[in-house]
Amino acid sequence: MDPFDAGAGGLLKQPKSVWATAGASVVAFMGIGLVDPILPSIAQGLDATASQVSLLFTSYFLITAVAMLVTGFVSSRIGGRRTLLLGLAFVVVFAGLAGTSGSVGELVGFRAGWGLGNALFVSTALAVIVGAAAGGSAAAILLYESALGLGMACGPLLGALLGDASWRYPFFGTAFLMAVGFLCITVFLKEQPKPARKTSLLDPIKALGHGGLASAAVSAFFYNYTFFTVLAFTPFVLNMSPYRSGAVFFAWGVLLAVFSVIVAPLLQKRFGSLKVLGGSLVLLAADVLVLGYGSHTAAVVCTILSGAFIGVNNTVYTELALGVSDAPRPVASAGYNFVRWFAAAAAPFFAPKIEEWTDVHVPFVVAALTAVAGAAVVVVRRKALTGETEEPEPKHATGDSVTVFAN
Repeated sequence: MDPFDAGAGGLLKQPKSVWATAGASVVAFMGIGLVDPILPSIAQGLDATASQVSLLFTSYFLITAVAMLVTGFVSSRIGGRRTLLLGLAFVVVFAGLAGTSGSVGELVGFRAGWGLGNALFVSTALAVIVGAAAGGSAAAILLYESALGLGMACGPLLGALLGDASWRYPFFGTAFLMAVGFLCITVFLKEQPKPARKTSLLDPIKALGHGGLASAAVSAFFYNYTFFTVLAFTPFVLNMSPYRSGAVFFAWGVLLAVFSVIVAPLLQKRFGSLKVLGGSLVLLAADVLVLGYGSHTAAVVCTILSGAFIGVNNTVYTELALGVSDAPRPVASAGYNFVRWFAAAAAPFFAPKIEEWTDVHVPFVVAALTAVAGAAVVVVRRKALTGETEEPEPKHATGDSVTVFAN
């Protein structure tokens, strides 16, 4: 079946519950890049340093990492619909509170609560969409991945448009949009059956005992440090107005979406997952080196171009993480994400600290080295990572969406 077919079960013929969940997913993913264009404005408005403001990402993703062990435990007990609503409620409350912050400490704390809500929501949304979608999982997954790409691309734009008036407005805007999503899911989404087996808090940790899954998680840990150095530290290096920075990261998000949904599967089919991943990681390393040492124009171009490599990497890591072990996919994904999200928390903290200790170039050298380290793990652990995903035609069961924010 062609997922783009407008007939029954096609991408455009989905129940209202699916559209409501997908729409809320767009806003959830927008919240990730929302603060990118306004990081310098926040630092100025709260009289904070770059390293202090970067803690907005650290607190957010540290909570997200820990929450990976909790989301399956919660959703398997209260059901997908209630988990979605609980996550949305957290985001509405904490995003709104973030806009009222009087200090960077308050803002960092509210972002942590926001991260918990986002983890509960996005870790459940894919399963809900697949369960409620018409015509099988292909169209549902494509719709979810499209929501991911649209959210990642539009988040910086929303941040720029609202943040040009005040750095507080993007937070209020997100709270409002998520409140709309809460109402839509309340009205249109019916509760789905609970899983037959309840997930324990330790199941994701036990799943990491599999050598292939552990290798994928370690490689992704190094890669995520590079990814979030670009996302969280580059806005300070570019030092552009919210509008210009928003345009740069919008273009970055478009490339991420296109290469994740369209290009990565084609490359995997042609060359195999591990070759594509290793090559993309090395190219990303070269890209961030030029970003750090090139002219301002080169930094802008390389920031945008990094979205292509990040999109490819995200999709391939999903295939590896969810196909290499025999653990249930939600459990394998939770264990994998538990490891790699710690790097997303570490990079925004260490990159500005490294700049303070050395100079503005060295954080990108470190980011390039971590990308190469990720590629080295792929090479050294090739046998452990080789499985169904390394066949000439790898399966695409979940796509980038799970890798970036789900389960």
